[in-house]
Amino acid sequence: MFRRRTPRSWFRLMAETVWPQSGWRRAGTYVLHRLRRLPDSPRRIGRGVFAGIFVSFLPLYGIFMGSAAVMALAIRGNVLAAVFATLVGNPLTFPIIAWVALETGYWMLGGDYAAPMSTLVDAFGGAASQLWHNILSAFGPEEARWDNLAKFYHQVFLPYMLGGIPTGIVAGLAGYWASLPLVAAYQKLRARQTRARIERRLADRAAALARAEAEARAEATLRAGPDDGGGD
Repeated sequence: MFRRRTPRSWFRLMAETVWPQSGWRRAGTYVLHRLRRLPDSPRRIGRGVFAGIFVSFLPLYGIFMGSAAVMALAIRGNVLAAVFATLVGNPLTFPIIAWVALETGYWMLGGDYAAPMSTLVDAFGGAASQLWHNILSAFGPEEARWDNLAKFYHQVFLPYMLGGIPTGIVAGLAGYWASLPLVAAYQKLRARQTRARIERRLADRAAALARAEAEARAEATLRAGPDDGGGD
């Protein structure tokens, strides 16, 4: 019932992760609208927003939504808000987020190494490939290798994680404090609109009832008039 008439191809799905069909502006407006309509307190929604933005600064590619949901539960935030807020990390912002997190991590570690941003995708791909090879080697004759994983951990993952924690906290807190007045104002406006709509419906119902009663009295008067005249 709820499936598309024409299923999207894998190519279309991948393309829409980079550029949504409706555009990033409309997609962002939709996410903001959904966040404001969440049935929860502004603080719980704000904590969810914090969780979603925070995990977007960590090297957890592929599990952002799950990680945000777990963190939201841990800090008693809104899970749906956390999932929506992970969209802060997207193909347009990931290069900036990764650069800020890595540079912060390198500064914290004080090391003399750095992974060029142009090789970051290859680094994650190579680490994932070797990890999968090692998993398969447990069930076959091939020998596990850890050289690329060790290099990836020390030069990319560790500085990315260390740098992503403080920068993610700063960005998450900014999202938290920005979402509080927006959600609170929208919820108050929506509550006023709901009350006004209910009052209009009650007023319309009362007016319809009054008209019905007036019509009934008028009809009763018309019916009683000829009878009274005939009796005289």
